Amino acid sequence: MAAPLPSATTKWHTDTYEALSPRRPELSAKGKTVLITGGGTGIGAETALYFAEAGAARIALLGRREQPLLDTKAKIEKKFAGIEVFVASTDITNQSAVNDAFAKFAGASKIDVFVSNAALLGPPESVNDVEADKLIDAVQANLKGAMYVAQAFLRYASPDAVAINVTTAMAHLNMVPGFQSYNVSKLAVFRLWDSLAFVNPKLRVFHMHPGVVDTALSREAGGVESFGMDDKVALPASFAVWLSSDEARFLKGKFCWANWDVDELKAKAKAIEASPQLSIQLVGWPFEKGS
Repeated sequence: MAAPLPSATTKWHTDTYEALSPRRPELSAKGKTVLITGGGTGIGAETALYFAEAGAARIALLGRREQPLLDTKAKIEKKFAGIEVFVASTDITNQSAVNDAFAKFAGASKIDVFVSNAALLGPPESVNDVEADKLIDAVQANLKGAMYVAQAFLRYASPDAVAINVTTAMAHLNMVPGFQSYNVSKLAVFRLWDSLAFVNPKLRVFHMHPGVVDTALSREAGGVESFGMDDKVALPASFAVWLSSDEARFLKGKFCWANWDVDELKAKAKAIEASPQLSIQLVGWPFEKGS
C-alpha cells in the first residue's frame, strides 16, 4: 500500500508478510535466549510468541502485572512444546527488582536477544500547558527504566547479542501536539542505547518504531483512530525477529520503522550501512566534499 507518511521504502506494510515469517530458516532463533520487557500484553507478548515460533529455547517476560505475564506464558507453552518461559513481575524503575529478574533468568547463561519494550506515556498536555514537574517526572521514569535494564542486559549479554529498543517515530517526528514527555524521553532513551552501542561495538543495537498498534498505551494516547493508522501487532513482533537475524546486520545502530519493506531495505544494504541514512544526526554534517 502507499505510505501515509514519508518512508524509506516504496512499499508500506501494516501487517506481517512472508519476508518476516519466523518459519524462514534465515530468521531462526533456534536455541536462543530472549528477554522481553513489557512482555505480558500487546507488542511484547506478541513478540514473545514470534520468537517462540522462530525456535527460541528460553524466553523471559518481564512486566508490572503478574497475571498477563502468566497468561502469555501459558499461551506460549500450549502452542510450543519444550520451550522454557520465565516470568517476573517487575517494575523497571526499581533497579533491585530489575537486577533480580535478570539474574534469576540468566543464571550462568547468557542473553542472546533483549527487547526493551516497557515505557509509560506520561501527561498528555502539550509543552504549552503541561505541568513542568509532571513532564520531567515522566521523562525521568522512562530514562531510569531504560538505564536499569540496559545495565542489567550488559551483565548477561552474549558476545554477539542483539538489543532492540522499541521506540517511537515521535522521537524524531512531530506527529501530535501533545505527549511531549513521551517524545522527549524516547529521544533520550535512543541516545542512551546509541551510547551503549558506541562503547560496546560487538553488540548489535537497533531502534524500532513499531507502527501505530492498538495497545493499552496507544489507547491512552487517543487510540489508532486519532492517528489515522492501524497496524497489526504481528508487524512489529515479526519485524523484531527479523532484526535479530543475520539478514538485518546492516541496520546495526539504525532507526527503523516496522512498516518499511525489508526486501527493499536489503537491496540498499551497502548504501545504508556506509552512510548516515536512518540515523538521528545533524543534517548536513559531516559536510560533503566540495560543499
